[in-house]
Formats: sequence, structure tokens, C-alpha cells
Amino acid sequence: MPKGKRLVYDNATYHIIQRGNNKQPLFKATKDYIKFISLIKKYKDKYNFKLYNYCLMENHVHFLMKALKKEELAKLTQGIFQSYSLYYKGKYNYLGHLYQGRYKSLIVEKDEYLLECARYIEINPLKANIVKILKDYPWSSYTYYAYGKQNSLLTPNPLYNIFTDSKKCKEFYKQYVLMPRMNESDLDRTFEF
Repeated sequence: MPKGKRLVYDNATYHIIQRGNNKQPLFKATKDYIKFISLIKKYKDKYNFKLYNYCLMENHVHFLMKALKKEELAKLTQGIFQSYSLYYKGKYNYLGHLYQGRYKSLIVEKDEYLLECARYIEINPLKANIVKILKDYPWSSYTYYAYGKQNSLLTPNPLYNIFTDSKKCKEFYKQYVLMPRMNESDLDRTFEF
């Protein structure tokens, strides 16, 4: 059965998730992650969107982003995902669908959820036991918020600056991300597809 039309709005914030077909790896080498990031930069220069948070996992990706013009959401996501698919297929002589299907997009309507969604995205490498310390994972926005590492892809999450002191912001964010949640498994089910 065909999926329904995607709901898109001007100035809306979305949690975008794309997964490899059959949960297969999207990234096999460091150069693959670098290529994907270069594609985000390319389309960020072409279209007007704000990327608040991201995490590139071996077999899926997460973006928390704001599309300023609704008609550009499909163009920029299609551009990033199709360009990467062409790169991957050429590099690995891969035939068939790289992705499980069309990407999942969840509208983030409440401000309270903006920081919680960022946390959910950035804790992925820790939950997947890829790293023991989040700052050791180079393919997410975590080190930008927790340690102030420069990242030209990002526009600061609007709820990040809850303190005027940037050191307090960083410390709060580190604690906030690592704080256990009672409903963690519910969040995991929400974002599966």
C-alpha cells in the first residue's frame, strides 16, 4: 500500500531518519562518513535549512533540522540521500536499493521536545555500544554542544542556550544527554521503521 503524502510546513522542525536497506551498513569506511558530511554541506549551501543536531550511525542517519521553506525539504533530503546513494553504488559496485525506503520525518511541534530529540539522536553511539564515551564518536553533533568543538554544519539548537554562561551550557548538556529516561524504550519504538 502506498504511503500517504508527507506533511510539510514552512519553518517546521523535523526529526529525519534514513536507514540502510535490510539495516545494512550505509558507511563502510571513514571516507564514506566524510563524503556524506560533504553532501550535507553542499545542500546546506544550496537550500535554506537549519541543522540543529545529527548522528551518522553505521546503518542509519538522524537529522534534527528546520526547513524554512516547505518545498525545499524534499529537495534537500532527496539531494543528500540520492547523491550519497550514487557515490556508494559507484564505490562499492552495489546494485539495488541502498535505503530501506523513503526517509521517515517526524514533525517536532513542541519546544520541550526539541532538546529531548537532540539528546535521543546524540546518544545513539553510546546505546549501540560503539563508544564508551560520547565525545569519542566523531560523526555526530555531540562534541559541538558538549565541548564547543566547531562545526560549520550546525545552527545552535534554540533550546541549548538555557544558561548565558557557555561553560554551564556545556556541563548541563553533558549531564542532560547521559541522564537515564524512564521512557527510553518507548522513544526507541517511536523512531523505528
